[in-house]
Amino acid sequence: MTEEQHATVIVVGGGFSGIALGRALRTAGETDFVILEREPDTGGVWQSNTYPGCTCDVPSHLYSFSFAPNPDWSSTYSPQPEIRLYLRRCVEQFGLRPHLRTGVEVEEARWDEDGQRWHVTTNHGTWTAQVLVSAMGPLTEPKLPDVPGIERFRGTMMHSARWDHGADLTGKRVASVGTGASAIQYVPHLARQAGTLYVFQRSAPWITPHDKRPISDAERDRFRSRPWRQKLERGKVYAGKELLVLGMAKYPRLMRLLEGVARKHLERQVANPGLRRAVTPDYTLGCKRIVPSNDWYPALQRPNVELVPLALREIREHSVVDADGVERDVDVIVFGTGFHVTDIPFAGKVRGRDGALLSDVWAGSPRAYLGVAIPGFPNFFMLLGPNSGLGHSSMVYMIEAQAEHVKNAVVALDRAGATAIEVRRDVHDAYNSEIDRKLARTVWELGGCRTFYQDANGRNATIYPDWTFRFRRKAVRWRPLAYDLTGAGETR
Repeated sequence: MTEEQHATVIVVGGGFSGIALGRALRTAGETDFVILEREPDTGGVWQSNTYPGCTCDVPSHLYSFSFAPNPDWSSTYSPQPEIRLYLRRCVEQFGLRPHLRTGVEVEEARWDEDGQRWHVTTNHGTWTAQVLVSAMGPLTEPKLPDVPGIERFRGTMMHSARWDHGADLTGKRVASVGTGASAIQYVPHLARQAGTLYVFQRSAPWITPHDKRPISDAERDRFRSRPWRQKLERGKVYAGKELLVLGMAKYPRLMRLLEGVARKHLERQVANPGLRRAVTPDYTLGCKRIVPSNDWYPALQRPNVELVPLALREIREHSVVDADGVERDVDVIVFGTGFHVTDIPFAGKVRGRDGALLSDVWAGSPRAYLGVAIPGFPNFFMLLGPNSGLGHSSMVYMIEAQAEHVKNAVVALDRAGATAIEVRRDVHDAYNSEIDRKLARTVWELGGCRTFYQDANGRNATIYPDWTFRFRRKAVRWRPLAYDLTGAGETR
């Protein structure tokens, strides 16, 4: 029987969030921590998403750590293999390899009030920890649609985040379900390989022109020899992305300007009036994630591709049936149907004070202070938790801010000689009331769409509705009065 192990801090997840927090802890002098990663290696979403064409839709210079610039990106938008390699290099650069435990999946985490510690059960034994941090991003648990008959299908079936590279799709009849960011990247590849491709679309996405281009050897040399050039490029990209906050979160009417760009892109690429109507969204641009692509519309016009602007009604052993009752024979079904974002799976594994299950406490609407801390769950933090997502810029920017916040909490706990740290209920509630007030006037609320940003109760539990530099300032600057520190039976 495996002996119970202990670490001061347990971090669950070895992607961008886990790496950022690991580095932050080491810079603070904390070395007694482990990073539990269920996959064979680090990489997070970039370890599990390997579908054809998988590329980040945020520019490379911004979708990387500010403290670890990469002068060797091959493109202005990084492909998945390069991002995964970058993260593995970061693990080595920051000395995190000794802290990493791969192939370890957390099955349950329970707060022990008497012992003032977390008990963590995994598939490879049990751990105890003073502090537990969920660094599992929102794009890790694939979500399949609730379609009758899905279990009856006899052909090949896969989700974009669990791509079956052993499946030969050449000449096959393929149904692709969903038109989100992943599908828009893999569908053009499927269209060139499949014999027949049916693209099922419940809601048309807004597509903008893609400015992706290769980064030349000369540019890379300049970035290596003059690092300030890459910092300047990162700053320019950040500023350009941040301008979108004006339209998305402040004055949604402004999104009509970018909507005009998207409409012209559609008109240039799609001549057929019927297809053009079918792929024109009926909501304000920005309400759902904006996706850049120069290949999506051309792929839909290939002779072997049929756009089906309907949801699936049923799946049978060798076919799919659309909402109008039309049956189509298929050999393969590919689901580009997204992830469990607001119904966070890890919340069903975490029990706080008095055994309260986090998913029950949230009751369908996740909330947290700065997306990291929840009352009733001492010494527990999240990275990329509720309302820390973005619809316009790089999540890495938010991750860095939250990692600094959690590091400061661990330091405060240690310096006070306390046994527990917990966000105050009034601080938590005031923060979330402010988030709700700001969300009410954004494109995500007024844009006329239903998205994965919204939770089971209809609340947008995903997006941060303000300037990201404001979030960073709030998260990085430590506010001792936001938390209660408990130790030796007294509150400080």
